[in-house]
Amino acid sequence: MLPDEIIGRLKLEYPSGFATNLISYTSKEGTKVSALPFETDEVYYLIRMTQEKAQQIIDDDDDYDEDGNLRDDFSMEDEDEFMEEEDEDEDQD
Repeated sequence: MLPDEIIGRLKLEYPSGFATNLISYTSKEGTKVSALPFETDEVYYLIRMTQEKAQQIIDDDDDYDEDGNLRDDFSMEDEDEFMEEEDEDEDQD
């Protein structure tokens, strides 16, 4: 499970949902895998999920509207909060 902060940042990075942003690659076992790329200053994530799972996540998340777009009130409030946390982290380095 991803930390809440990363989940919030994912929502800000992909406000129109995840399904259209999935990439595909072949695992070392030869299996085709789809994943959502996401990068922070410290880590590059490939969050494995299918197209169906990506759509289901958005459908079940109250932060997204009926059209699958991030609600404006989430974007405005939480973007500032996450930016402040990043600034605090940078100040500590």
